[in-house]
Amino acid sequence: MAKTPAQRIKKHGANAAVPQHHLPPVVNPTTARTPEKAQGNSNLIVIAGVVASLFLFWYLHLLTLDQLTQLSQGMAMPDSLVGGFDPGYIGRLQGVMNADAMGQLSYVHKTAGTLFPLIFGFTWLLLIGTNVARKSLRWALWALPMLFVVVRLGGNVAIDAMMATTGPDAGQVALASGLTIAGWVLLVLSLLAGGAAVLLNSRQRQKR
Repeated sequence: MAKTPAQRIKKHGANAAVPQHHLPPVVNPTTARTPEKAQGNSNLIVIAGVVASLFLFWYLHLLTLDQLTQLSQGMAMPDSLVGGFDPGYIGRLQGVMNADAMGQLSYVHKTAGTLFPLIFGFTWLLLIGTNVARKSLRWALWALPMLFVVVRLGGNVAIDAMMATTGPDAGQVALASGLTIAGWVLLVLSLLAGGAAVLLNSRQRQKR
């Protein structure tokens, strides 16, 4: 039976021939992600986010809020009014919507009305972050989708509070209307910011 290294050293002293042990080779030494792989993973997330954002926009504005007009005698929901609204419009809307219809509008705000700005905002932050290298410009462009999320979620709360009052309150109507207009403006500006980020990255690649 072969002697162990310790037994050989004990018998022969310093002249003992001790076999060298080598660790097995690493199966996959190239585990570090390359910049190209990281960019590819980010692009997949962005694409998935864009698809989800488009679906939620369609579901919220073109399907659900449009269907609610069946409960308001054809009057559009406040969220859909790009140019805002006044106390007179809200008074008429409150007059034709019963408690169940207002409850459905509030439920929409808590579900799709919350998911859409959050997913859109996250997607656009990632889109801008992966295409804009300059820190100052990146933060300037990031401000638009972040503001959109805050304004849009605040608008949901303001509209629900406005619709829950007995008769239109001028202050609440002005706040909800202002947030609604700002939300639409910030959505368009965020789209432009995302397009500018992609265009900027494309031009930088062409120069290399």
